[in-house]
Amino acid sequence: MAKTKADAKLGQSHASPKKPKKTKKVKRSKQPKHRQTDKPMAKHAIDQTSKKQSKHLMQKKPTKHKTPKSSATVLSAQKLGLDKRTLPHSIVEVISTLNKAGFNAYIVGGGVRDSLLGLTPKDFDAVTNARPHEIKAVFGGRCRIIGKRFLLAHVYSGRELIEVATFRAPPKDDTHTTDDGMITRDNAWGTIEQDFARRDFSINALYYQPIKGEVLDFCGAVDDIKNGTLRLLGNAKVRIEEDPVRLLRALRFKAKLGFEFDKALAKQFNEDNWALLEQVSAHRLYDETQKMFTGGYLAPLLPLLYQYGAIEHLINHAGNEPTRLALAFAQNTDERIHDGKTANPAFFYAVLLWENYLHALAKFKKKGLPFHEAQIKASRKVFDAQRNKTAIPKFAEEFIEGIWLMQPRLTAPKGKEIDRLISSPKFRASIDFLVMREHYDDNPLSEPTDGMGAWWQRYLAVDATSQSQMLSALGGGVTRTRRRRGADKGIDKDAELLQLQQLSGRDDDKADDVPQPLLVVDNANTPKSTRPTPRARQVDVPTFERRAYSESDFAKLLDNDEPYIPSVRYRKRQPSSTLSIKEREQGVSEHDIPTPKKAKSPKPKTKHKDKPIDHKDKPKKRKKSNAKPRAKHDD
Repeated sequence: MAKTKADAKLGQSHASPKKPKKTKKVKRSKQPKHRQTDKPMAKHAIDQTSKKQSKHLMQKKPTKHKTPKSSATVLSAQKLGLDKRTLPHSIVEVISTLNKAGFNAYIVGGGVRDSLLGLTPKDFDAVTNARPHEIKAVFGGRCRIIGKRFLLAHVYSGRELIEVATFRAPPKDDTHTTDDGMITRDNAWGTIEQDFARRDFSINALYYQPIKGEVLDFCGAVDDIKNGTLRLLGNAKVRIEEDPVRLLRALRFKAKLGFEFDKALAKQFNEDNWALLEQVSAHRLYDETQKMFTGGYLAPLLPLLYQYGAIEHLINHAGNEPTRLALAFAQNTDERIHDGKTANPAFFYAVLLWENYLHALAKFKKKGLPFHEAQIKASRKVFDAQRNKTAIPKFAEEFIEGIWLMQPRLTAPKGKEIDRLISSPKFRASIDFLVMREHYDDNPLSEPTDGMGAWWQRYLAVDATSQSQMLSALGGGVTRTRRRRGADKGIDKDAELLQLQQLSGRDDDKADDVPQPLLVVDNANTPKSTRPTPRARQVDVPTFERRAYSESDFAKLLDNDEPYIPSVRYRKRQPSSTLSIKEREQGVSEHDIPTPKKAKSPKPKTKHKDKPIDHKDKPKKRKKSNAKPRAKHDD
């Protein structure tokens, strides 16, 4: 009878414990019992056990990535409340195109989860059994392959972008795995059962087929969504070691959905696992913070980042709890997103790094540096330290630095700089930062705003006339012009400063308080009609004799038949007459003028045709060659 696989495995399991018994029974040399000491036997036993443990560990490494065997539960999309008509045309078009090409395709991830919860999905992702090059062949020019660690295909359907991934499988070996277990490259293709096991959370492991109206559930994901439970698939510790960013994603889902962690996941928020974030690229961590800050749930997420210890690995010198300023900004950012407005993640970085900037600025001011130079050096020091955590792009650093540097200019504006400040591209963000500081900033190192946040809001809301009045009341309406050196000699500077102070603080209703001008110009207040007119400068104008032309003069001009010949064409055409005007008036004709005799030109010598040329008499001269003469050798 043929042995089945179960019998074979059963035979192997029975045969395995007999191996150590054989090794114990084999004794080549029979020695008396009193000669057999315990030490060599103990050492031999330790060697045997260490070898067995090492073999066991070597065999156990690849088994941690084994896919759990599970069958999918096919659920009706209609009963779950999913309707194909509510989906965007782009994702339905991508799924149907892949199906027509002979591939299986599903909607997976947050799009299915949010649809079941009644939320508006931010985007929809697709997964298929087609390889990336096959996806490229199906969609052609509107498909682009991206990624290195995780290969993906971006498919454009109209103006919308759909991210299409291929079914993943567990890694075959530890080639692309670090010593701590983090997977550096995940491009092993597999089946849908293997792909489900590679998903991070159970709530993201639902596969929705809109064409058939089916939902595949491999792990009870629908029950977790109903119960509000966040659960990692597989061994939670191993899954965190594979990708430590899943800790940040868990906090993000908790803040967004209000779910609770299961026991296995709650144990993973420890310092050892947070330290694994140092192996993650700083650029990837910045991308993850962008999702946190612009998701619309920053207000509940910010306290969680401090509570679970994540903020220490994202922001340098973050502190133990969020500041009042950061909490207010988080609430304001969520309100803007819910109202359909945009939110710049670099703006919230300016809030989180504000205290670091104030500490660095205070240190450089103590060193005696000029204020503007201290500002620039302080901002650069903060950015250099933050790059070790998250890689902020250069344009974002310039945006943050512009907000910080504009704060003292907004608290003490000058009249001639108002228009320049308003035209700055960072003006609106700087005003928002100033207004929030005025209400919520309680840092002792922060400079007072003196109510300028409310002043700027009023200034931007009124018309031009009211703006000029506000500038006059502020003291910015009077601008001093530059004078040359020595031009202000003889003027009392104290009196001039007193006049400027009176002008800046005067009230238009009190006409008696108007200060007298320091410089009095003669006839400045007299009307123009009573002023003496200045003498006009006399210029000698030359006079010309007037000449009258008669009809005979015009007749002479008409009788002149000599055409006008330009100087350029004169060389190419012969003149109509060689006589001058005086000769014509005297009646001289061209025949009376003797023609000059032409000089005889020498005739060219012609060879006689009768006499034949004898080439033998005059041999042709041989041209001299450029070759060097041969050296003469003596015989």
